Amino acid sequence: MTADILVVDDERDIRSLISMTLTDEGYVTKQAAGAAEARNLLLSQPPKLAILDIWMRDSDMDGLELLEWSKSIYPDLPILMISGHGTIETAVQAIRNGAYDFIEKPFKEERLLMMVERAISSAKLSQENSELKSMVADAVAPELIGNSAVMRGIRQSIEKIALTSSRVLVSGPSGSGKELAARCIHSKSTRKDERFVVANCARLASERVDAELFGSESLQSHRRVVGLFEQAHQGTLYFDEICDLPVDTQGKIVRAVNEQRFRRVGGSTEVVVDVRVISASSRDLAAEMSAGRLREDLYYRLGVVPLTMPPLVQRREDIPLLAKHFTAVVAKRLGVLPFKLGDEVLAALQGYDWPGNVRQMHNVIETMLILAPNDRNEPVDLNLLPAEIHQVVRSSNDSEMDTLMGLPLRGAREEFERAYLVTQLHRFDGNISRAASFIGMERSALHRKLKALDIASDNQDGGRSE
Repeated sequence: MTADILVVDDERDIRSLISMTLTDEGYVTKQAAGAAEARNLLLSQPPKLAILDIWMRDSDMDGLELLEWSKSIYPDLPILMISGHGTIETAVQAIRNGAYDFIEKPFKEERLLMMVERAISSAKLSQENSELKSMVADAVAPELIGNSAVMRGIRQSIEKIALTSSRVLVSGPSGSGKELAARCIHSKSTRKDERFVVANCARLASERVDAELFGSESLQSHRRVVGLFEQAHQGTLYFDEICDLPVDTQGKIVRAVNEQRFRRVGGSTEVVVDVRVISASSRDLAAEMSAGRLREDLYYRLGVVPLTMPPLVQRREDIPLLAKHFTAVVAKRLGVLPFKLGDEVLAALQGYDWPGNVRQMHNVIETMLILAPNDRNEPVDLNLLPAEIHQVVRSSNDSEMDTLMGLPLRGAREEFERAYLVTQLHRFDGNISRAASFIGMERSALHRKLKALDIASDNQDGGRSE
């Protein structure tokens, strides 16, 4: 997105020259003749870069004081200092106080443009490093993994949603990948080079939630705190579990989202932002509105485009891909060798219902990698699975064996085939082609076998086959 640059100089000709030079290069500039005007512009909308003159006539602050004030509010804002009466001591003091660099007047256009580009690039790199560290620590996976029909549909929806600026409401059970979907939307949008800011609504302190979202300022101490909305300027603000916000705060968010402006707590200046909002919830939103925990006007403001993430149990065929992906990613993070997952273990993973969804599966794989034997040449066996999964597998096997032992050979064979085929269909979400390929049968032969064993074909849609 286009970088906004604030130019502060008491000489109109200098301001105009700098602004025209930058505008010709595609930058958007704002001008201020003194510190008071500059502070108002900074408070209403933070730029990507500020250029401050050190000596300013008829101003209540000089450039160095304005630099210190600006850094107290926006510590990551890159600032270039300019002066026609500069000394080495002045330059050192400016940089020590947080300026990116110092330029002496008169300067050549090429040098000014070079310093502007470097300052913006340096700030962007620092921000990206911070975001990358956050993503490595928090993200379940760098992309949406899975080839099931439902996941292909979600990826197609994300491609379309990302190209718009519409607000998105992501629903789905806990651990299903709602934040990951939001990050994918952001990374494919025109805002991808800006920040993705997470507001974890459940963790926002109730007595401080307004200040954390909108920021705060004190006229007595001149101290200002930048809130999450401002931090996400020109980027994306993600509300995790939106229903956990206090109802009073929800009303303020309605206006902020709709008008893209607000006042900090204790402040009088309106802050203008450009923020895309993506929200998420694992709850029944209709029930939350009926109970008065979610404002209807906020719901309709946020839910312009709905996106639903399915529970893992509804896309079992993706489980082997996810298991292998997590094995590689987590092993690299832990600094251990990955292990092999045999068919028995994969089948057990596919047979489990995963109440914690993808997040639970990620944690299970991490635990298995930590506890696995040092010899990673052979596939891990079922005993390495957590007790809750191993118990399901063992109970199922014991129950089936007890049933089979009470039948004649022919009946036992039919029961085994029926249970086996139902399990495989369940494993591949009713996809006949994939089940037939895994079993080693022709698709037509599998159809005949299912019919002979009177296995319902409700979920065996030929159109889903690949």
